[in-house]
This record gives sequence, structure tokens and C-alpha cells, in this order.
Amino acid sequence: MIRLRTGVPLIEIERSGVVESVHTGHLIVLAPDGSVRFSAGEPAQPVFARSSLKPLQAVGMLRAGVDFSAMELTLAASSHSGSPQHQQLIADELRAAGLTEDDLECPPDLPLGVAERRAHLMAGLAESRLAMNCSGKHAGMLLACLRNGWPVSGYLSPAHPLQQLLAGTVGELTGEPIAATGVDGCGAPLFATSLVGLARAFSLLATGGAELRRLAEALRAHPDLLAGAGRAATRLMQAVPGLIAKDGAEGVFAAALPDGGAVAVKIDDGATRAAELALVIGLRQLGVSGPALDELGTAPVLGGGRPVGLIRPVHG
Repeated sequence: MIRLRTGVPLIEIERSGVVESVHTGHLIVLAPDGSVRFSAGEPAQPVFARSSLKPLQAVGMLRAGVDFSAMELTLAASSHSGSPQHQQLIADELRAAGLTEDDLECPPDLPLGVAERRAHLMAGLAESRLAMNCSGKHAGMLLACLRNGWPVSGYLSPAHPLQQLLAGTVGELTGEPIAATGVDGCGAPLFATSLVGLARAFSLLATGGAELRRLAEALRAHPDLLAGAGRAATRLMQAVPGLIAKDGAEGVFAAALPDGGAVAVKIDDGATRAAELALVIGLRQLGVSGPALDELGTAPVLGGGRPVGLIRPVHG
């Protein structure tokens, strides 16, 4: 068993004048020239980067020859909120390829977004593969299989030609060998890399050649499809010109600016609230400012429905 080394205090929760919780983690900030601008914890150790790897895997699907539209490419890299728009676009994509929801090998689930889940349930709808937040990635994987004559059934096996291609792409973009392979929440192979490698890969996505530029332009054009209304990745990309940002489960987040400056974070206890604030710390190290960062950089702690404290970066 591999056990990750604990990071340093990054985010604290203060309630009524008492710091009641502290999130530890790891953070790396790369300057546009690739040098380390800021580092905290041990960002060189390998972690499962979870859905923050999806844009890298989408590059692999492009290399497999899939002729995505910009919206389909964004959905292939997404952890979407499961809105009716998200689900309909993916259903249309499958239908155009002669496929159905049943061909997806991700598990049925409810929408990831809180508002989207509530609306889904109020409409009397059950869990479905389309509503699962990784369905866009799985649809893209199926299209890559069809494009190359690879078996559609069993496309999630690490030995499948598609997954071999995606693993190679992740290793190339991160600039380091894959440290471990596991199983992600959606059933797809999951690759371990360091936060340094993840930040390096996002820097390449933001500044690379035609293939990478095609992905970056799609994500920048459709941040609402990459995540969803009110989600941190969408809000940041809408507020910061040219930013690419992608969250992942268990407290992972990565982002890059058009000049190649990049940030990657992992929170030890997997808290999303801490990962979002830690990413803001990194972006501020790169000189990014503005109302969106101010809003995400601290969050109110409520008591009786009113603010009684803050979730904020640890001083120093």
C-alpha cells in the first residue's frame, strides 16, 4: 500500500473566533518559464489526480482521430453538473455515432450539481449513465474506439488499445512515467502523477501547438460545459481571461494561464472547499486578481443562517 505523506496547513475554518478545522495539503505554482514560483507540502510525490486528468485524456482522444466539435471536446474533458443541456448534448453525440446510453460503461448516477440533482429528482427521474458526471468522457472514449476499429465493449480495460494510448498521452504531457494505475469512480483507468507533472501538463495545454490549442480553445469557449453553473472551475474560467481550470475528486485542482503559468493542488482529506481556496492562493502567486478570486478566496461559515466565521487561507 502506498500512503501519501501529509502536507502543510493551507486552509482553516474559523467559527465565532475559534479555528475549529484545518485542511493540510500540497501546492505547486509554476512560472511561465517552468520554474517554481511557489511550493508547499510535497508536490513531487505521486497522487491520483482524478478528473483533473480529463483534459489530458481528451488530448489522447484527439490523437485517436476523433473529429469532435468544440462542445463535444469540452464534454470529453468535463465533470459536468448533469443539466438537461449536458445530458442532451451527450445523447445526441452518441445517437449520431449509432450508439446509445447503454453503450456507456460508466455507472448510473444522479447529476453532480446540487441544483441539477434537485431538478432531476423533482422531475421524477432516476439515476442514469447520461447524468453521471463522466458521461462526456466515456462518450468520447467510445467515439475513439469506433474511429479506430477497436472493441467498444470492454473499453475500460487498462489493456485496451484506447487506454494504452491515453496512458501514453498522460505520461508524455506530464513529463514523467505513470507512478501507479488504479480505477477511477467512473470505472476508467486512473493514473498517478505528481502535482509538478500535472501543473507542467496544464502549462502545455495552455501554450502548446495546434492539437493542444484546439482543446484549450474549446474549453475556453465552453466553461459552462466543462463543469456547470456556480461551479468553481466554470466561474474562474469565465472571470479570468484565457484560464484553463479543471477540478477533480478528493481535493485535486489544476489551472493554467495563457502565458503558461500553472497551479496544481491536492488537499489531504479530499475537501473540495479547501481545494478551491488553495487554487486561488496559487493563482494569486501568478499575479491574478479580481472579484471572482476575492469571492472564492474566502467563504462564509454559517451559524443559524448568518455568517459567523470564514473559510480562508492559513496565514503565512
